[in-house]
Amino acid sequence: MNQNSQQLDAVVIGAGQAGLAAGYHLARAKLRFEILEQSPRVGDGWRRRWESLRLFTPAQHDGLPGLPFPAARNTYPGKEEFAAYLENYAAHFGLPVRTGVRVDAVTAAGSGFAVDTARGTVRARNVIVAAGANVFPRIPNAAAGLDPAISQLHSSHYRGPAEIPDGEVLVVGAGTSGAEIALELSAGHRVLLSGRPTPHIPDPLLRYAGGAYWRFIHSVLTLHTPVGRKVAATFHQRGAPLIRISPKDLDRAGVVRMPRFTGTAEGRPVFDGGASAEVRTVIWATGFRPDLDWVHGPERAPSGWPQTTRGVVPGVPGLYFVGLPFQYALTSGLIGGVGRDAAYVVRDLAQRVQEPSVVAAVPEPRNGDREDGGRGKAEHAGGTHTGP
Repeated sequence: MNQNSQQLDAVVIGAGQAGLAAGYHLARAKLRFEILEQSPRVGDGWRRRWESLRLFTPAQHDGLPGLPFPAARNTYPGKEEFAAYLENYAAHFGLPVRTGVRVDAVTAAGSGFAVDTARGTVRARNVIVAAGANVFPRIPNAAAGLDPAISQLHSSHYRGPAEIPDGEVLVVGAGTSGAEIALELSAGHRVLLSGRPTPHIPDPLLRYAGGAYWRFIHSVLTLHTPVGRKVAATFHQRGAPLIRISPKDLDRAGVVRMPRFTGTAEGRPVFDGGASAEVRTVIWATGFRPDLDWVHGPERAPSGWPQTTRGVVPGVPGLYFVGLPFQYALTSGLIGGVGRDAAYVVRDLAQRVQEPSVVAAVPEPRNGDREDGGRGKAEHAGGTHTGP
């Protein structure tokens, strides 16, 4: 796949929901682009998750631009359904996805970029990195102090109860992923769940006022508003809100809730306050850290995430990101939020291509999807981004 003689308008790295949303807008803008995906099939990132995983948002908010998700409102699709949707989305719009292509480096070269892969170098005037936020498992350094007899795995490697040894299980991390794993395992294990519970979104709120709730997290909790900036400042320190299950569900299932994990003592996990526990297995539902060393140029925040202005990288013209948590709003890291961010990024990219007809082909967001919440004022807010 050596394309040194042909410079594309854009290369998108990653064919998950963020990369496909970017591809949709690039196609509408009639730009020459490719989407590079390292997995053998579109959607494989979802297929590798645990067997019982369902999306954390209801079906009406699980569609990408131009193609609603084909499921009833207020249902929560499974991972296989969503993986199939992504594969169908790419085919439906004829997006130029190349699977099985791992990108090793992105480097500024002349008036564009060199995208180095095992199959050769692709040249492009612009690059959109949509490689996903769930990359390297984040595991506390103190995990090394646990007794070697204790089985350890990150939530990204969890597949189901059948793979967990008999005996007591500690799940560290009380966000949605940790809570769902703890609840599933409680049927056959004594389970401890460590961490400060994240806020619970009551089912009636989603069922009867879900539209208002979505508008709040999509159009109010943004980097444009004081309350949104306040939430963004600590967003990476907490797990996702609990949806579908509540702390009461955990209590009814017999899950023992523990304080925050703080370290180890004599090979056992220790919690805030000094208590310890003897367990057979520890599952780390502690999130992820970015793997972006292969992207040369952007400045990084202490968290490791790139500094961007709504996905546009200051000081590196032509380099963009889509799919960063809280890239612009709380919904930026959710399926239903990436389309707006992708539209913003592609509009800036099309202006760089300097073809007036191309710029006109990238539509302004509809009023309900305006980046500024519909107030008609353009806002370019920067931020540090973390979290799913």
